[in-house]
Order: sequence, then structure tokens, then C-alpha cells
Amino acid sequence: MVDVVSPEIRSRMMSGIQGKNTKPEMLVRRLLFAAGYRFRLHRRDLPGSPDIVLPGRKVAIFVHGCFWHLHEGCRFAKLPATRSDFWRTKLLGNNDRDRQAVVKLNSMGWRVLWVWECSTRTADSSGSLPVKLRAWIEGQSAFGQIGEDGATAN
Repeated sequence: MVDVVSPEIRSRMMSGIQGKNTKPEMLVRRLLFAAGYRFRLHRRDLPGSPDIVLPGRKVAIFVHGCFWHLHEGCRFAKLPATRSDFWRTKLLGNNDRDRQAVVKLNSMGWRVLWVWECSTRTADSSGSLPVKLRAWIEGQSAFGQIGEDGATAN
């Protein structure tokens, strides 16, 4: 399959994608603040530089884009048809780094939550997000995920 835009335009489009302060991240931050949680942002001194950190509770939250972090089984995590070897390598690398960060954070006594972008995309899924966030934060799981299909703790 051939890309519908030129390589220069595609490059400009991809370089404009943000890693911080994305719409899904801002939504999660607003929900946490409204629920009374206070947090720090993008702690570079922690493995993986979590997007949101609740230091008093030792909770690290990553807000992951489904495409960029290969959300398994998600309709938004489709591998591009063009340059598929490049993208497979890149996205699997992101996924490996994510998993290593979880292991390191857990070994340091931190609990880790992944909030997937798909859980913020529709009114139905984002409407239940505050309840899911609170339930996980107040729980005891060392690792959890919140996606469009619901929350899972591992």
C-alpha cells in the first residue's frame, strides 16, 4: 500500500505529535484533580518518566497512546501498511521500554497504572474513567491498565 501523502508531509505530520500534555493526559489530570488527588508531572528521576505521579501514594500513571504503545487488541493500535518493518521495530521497542519501566518502578515500591488513550475517546468510556481511576488508586495492585474495554489489574 502506498501512503496517500508525500514523505515530507508525513514527516512533518509525525514530528508534530506531542509526547507530553496530550489531550488524553490532560483529561486524566483534570479528572484526578477534580477527585481531590494532587500530583506531580513527568518525573524524570523515575524510570520511564511517568506522566503523572502521586508521590504520597507511590503511584505512577502513564497515559499511553494506543498506537504508539501497541495496546493489545485495541482498534486504534493498527500497524501501518507502509514501512511495516520500521514501525514494528519502533513500536515493539516502545512496548519493551514500557514493560521495563514497570518492573523497575515496582522494584522501587511504586504501583504503576497505564491509562490507554482509547479509554478517553468516547463519552461512554471517559464517563466511567473517574470511577476506574479511583478504584485502582485506592486498591492494592502493583500494576493495572484502564482501556476502553475496562480496567484490568495484574
